[in-house]
Amino acid sequence: MKKSVLIAIASLSIGFLSTRAIAQTQQQDTTKRDTTNKTAPASTAAPSAASGDVVGVLSSSTTFAPMALAIKNADLEATLKGAGPFTVFAPNDVAFSKVPKPTMDDLMKDHAKLAKVLKYHVVAGKYTKTDIIKALSAGKGKAVLKTIDGDTLTLSVNDKSNLQIADAKGNAALVISFDTMASNGVIHGLNSVLIPQ
Repeated sequence: MKKSVLIAIASLSIGFLSTRAIAQTQQQDTTKRDTTNKTAPASTAAPSAASGDVVGVLSSSTTFAPMALAIKNADLEATLKGAGPFTVFAPNDVAFSKVPKPTMDDLMKDHAKLAKVLKYHVVAGKYTKTDIIKALSAGKGKAVLKTIDGDTLTLSVNDKSNLQIADAKGNAALVISFDTMASNGVIHGLNSVLIPQ
């Protein structure tokens, strides 16, 4: 059992490192191609801490536009513009498109319910992917984090060596992007919206 947990954590670490190496290689290749073009290319890189707090970073990204809109509708901007630090597990635009339209319409009308869903994706403290890997190692393959509302989220590596986050009811989402930095925290992308029941 210990051996399989260590193998899963090692696989996850190797996956993180190879993804970063591929991204850096692609970024270098793009830079080389773009130097022949006299006009500045549109930036596709993840926003940096210079873009501001987590709300500003989410708002400036097309990938997280629905999350940013939901934060505004739920009146959580002031909270998430605070000092933090926060770790936001942000469902991307595709994740929000998977939520059935009646459910989404209901959430957008009920600000308290929407705020509860969104707070379920925000953890107090800053957990980069390196911190997550350390926590998984220390927890023998699992790490439990507290949301800003006091609920628990469990991080683990699934059988395909992907990092997943699960709520207390067992609903799970995969973490598909890591370490979009903000001045008051860090954002990781999710492929699903966790909706507490």
